[in-house]
Amino acid sequence: MKQRIDVAALAPKAYEAMLGLERFLRASGLPHSTVELVKLRASQINGCGYCVDMHSHDLKKSGESDERIFSVAAWREAPYFTDAERAALALTEEATRLADRGGAVPDPVWEEAARHYDEETLAALVVAIATINAWNRIGVTTRMVAGSHRQA
Repeated sequence: MKQRIDVAALAPKAYEAMLGLERFLRASGLPHSTVELVKLRASQINGCGYCVDMHSHDLKKSGESDERIFSVAAWREAPYFTDAERAALALTEEATRLADRGGAVPDPVWEEAARHYDEETLAALVVAIATINAWNRIGVTTRMVAGSHRQA
């Protein structure tokens, strides 16, 4: 597999804007582990091998257990996640799969997330979900190669 184009090199201002969103997320009240779990789950759904690889490794580097990393794809059936993480993962799935159903994110999913996160943190969660979905679309469209970020 070969990457089609390098968006970072060809559209550096756009890439820097995306990195600005990442800086915002790091400074938000959303726990780092939750951000990374959300990134991994959305990337799995979107089939972005580059991002799945990156965020699996990032979770491992930050001390996450293999069980939690391996179980993100089946988080509903795994006992390794907190209620707040489950709410974030459910919201991630609904917001990532907008085209899979005719309606908006279901109220019960939103309400469960709102039970666990204050409004500012919930806003950061929405931004995290939107940002990783944008990254996934860049990665899948340009065929970014899994593991290439560690070789650079």
